[in-house]
Amino acid sequence: MEQDYALQDGDFRKIAKLVMDKTGIVLSEKKRAFIHGRLGRRLRMLGLSDFSQYCRLLESRDGEDERHMLVNAVTTNHTSFFREEHHFDYLTKTVLPTIATEHGNKPGRLRIWSAGCSTGEEPHTIAMTLREFRPSLADWDARILATDLDTNVVGHAAAGVYDADRLETIPAPFRKRYVTVENDGRFRINDEVRSLISFAPLNLLEKWPMSGPFDVIFCRNVVIYFDKPTQRKLFDRYAELLRPDGWLFIGHSESLLNVTNRFSLVGRTIYRRTS
Repeated sequence: MEQDYALQDGDFRKIAKLVMDKTGIVLSEKKRAFIHGRLGRRLRMLGLSDFSQYCRLLESRDGEDERHMLVNAVTTNHTSFFREEHHFDYLTKTVLPTIATEHGNKPGRLRIWSAGCSTGEEPHTIAMTLREFRPSLADWDARILATDLDTNVVGHAAAGVYDADRLETIPAPFRKRYVTVENDGRFRINDEVRSLISFAPLNLLEKWPMSGPFDVIFCRNVVIYFDKPTQRKLFDRYAELLRPDGWLFIGHSESLLNVTNRFSLVGRTIYRRTS
């Protein structure tokens, strides 16, 4: 019989503060049951008797590895291919033609960042969209950076292999061109798509190693976990890393209203840098 661990108020506050300090993610009381379920598994795996012991481990000098595991445990990773499809329509019909016109007949540079890429459906969708718009890309220096806080999902994303049920949201023409079914029934994203993407773990609150500028940043359904001050800092950093008129795509439940004045709304949850 599995042990039932009680999550006391003080232990929950300690865990919430550590997560906030390390990631910027706010764990409200509404998340308590979720945290209890996710971390209860960690306690069983570690052979600990209660959450107080777990907190002492997190706070200890030897707790760095477990602090890392904590971040992976509390990060949620719900996503799908072609999620919020209007974003990819806009990328195809507005963003990429604009950049192509700017380049004219010269070789073009294109940089896109998928910030909070989860298990990789978003950057793979972006890459498919690029291939569909310009199949060869031979005359473009095109790269997609895909990052996430959770190191486990970054590894999954880089492998590019998914269960069969994830295939449903990929339109049939894209499946035919960019997906290969494996012997075990799972499917693999083809190399011509995966070769456009570089995957890396990254904590958005820490130093960013890339210098930009990016033409496009996707940061969708990420800032909903942050408080307003953290959101303001993050969007200001995005603005600094985008080209002066670059595009920012955010999630359907997110808004820049009263958060930053450095972007103007140009489409549904689509913004362009103005300052």
